[in-house]
Amino acid sequence: MSHFAHARVDLDAIAHNARLLRECAGGTPLMGVVKADGYGHGMLPAARALIAGGATWLGTAFIDEALELRRAGLTLPVLAWIIPPGEPVAEAVEADVDLGVSDRAVLDTVIAEAVRLGRTARVQLKADTGLNRGGVNPADWRNLVDAAARAEDEGHLRVCGVWSHFACADEPGHPSIALQLSRFHEALEIADKAGLDPEVRHIANSAALLTLPEARFDLVRGGIAGYGLCPIPDFGATGLRPAMTLRSRIALTKRVPAGSGVSYGHRYVTDRETTLALVPLGYADGVPRAATNKGPVLLGGRSRVISGTVCMDQFVVDVGDDTVEAGEYAVLFGDPGEDPGVPTAEDWARILDTIPYEIVTRVGVRVPREYVGAPA
Repeated sequence: MSHFAHARVDLDAIAHNARLLRECAGGTPLMGVVKADGYGHGMLPAARALIAGGATWLGTAFIDEALELRRAGLTLPVLAWIIPPGEPVAEAVEADVDLGVSDRAVLDTVIAEAVRLGRTARVQLKADTGLNRGGVNPADWRNLVDAAARAEDEGHLRVCGVWSHFACADEPGHPSIALQLSRFHEALEIADKAGLDPEVRHIANSAALLTLPEARFDLVRGGIAGYGLCPIPDFGATGLRPAMTLRSRIALTKRVPAGSGVSYGHRYVTDRETTLALVPLGYADGVPRAATNKGPVLLGGRSRVISGTVCMDQFVVDVGDDTVEAGEYAVLFGDPGEDPGVPTAEDWARILDTIPYEIVTRVGVRVPREYVGAPA
């Protein structure tokens, strides 16, 4: 891994964000979502920081992620919610991992493993209220709930949660939000009539947590907001602190004449004699190739733009006549509250017509994570 570049992760910022999210949610218990290696920040350090900030649940996409949390000694409730065929369901049952159930096949698999092991599995039933991704369709919900209730009566499982997920919570006022909330209430009523008494009911993701008090129920899920990034474009001040700073030392600088084509395809041509600075980060490290001639960089105390094509391992910045030397840092994104003038992951997302989730999660394994702050 390159020693030139690193992603600095402020664990105190993550803990601060968790506390802030709990406050925003009126004290509703918080699930810290740590899937995808903690949104690129490092799953175990991020989990411990979220717990330090008050999270009492953790959420992962896959069972293997949840088992890694267990192996690290984290005993609080953990929900894993994507369970394709062939996943280690038995290990999850033995580790008391909550298993997200989105169809009858998964429920039957969990019951079979619980019977074989002689244990009571923990499950959370997911209702599809309109996202049309994971979750049980309304037409199939009653039958699945009834099957889960029978298995609970037989001691094979415990229905610990009923939950769902918004499609457009990052667009406050979108008509689908009220419709999904209504459908979630209907799903909960059906579960209640079947005799289920889940520990938690939850539908609020980061965006809903910030904007929809009526969606809090028993638990809120703090995903991207736990890492200091707002899921709602142009939402305004939130008090969240971005936890990741991506930076690299300059590998070399060179003086070139006017009319010099820069990088592959000569998609940038100098209009004067100028100095070019080479940054040893590229698309193999998570810098999008689409950032060609667009990506913002703080270098030499000034905001600049990537000059020319982003390559696999490097890109170039035209710094004009400014004095910039090899070994100085170029900062791609970070926390402007800590480093005034630095671009944010939201800035990158806006420029590239994507979301900040993609910007931080794509930072590659060649980039070491450097942790600062109290949680370990």
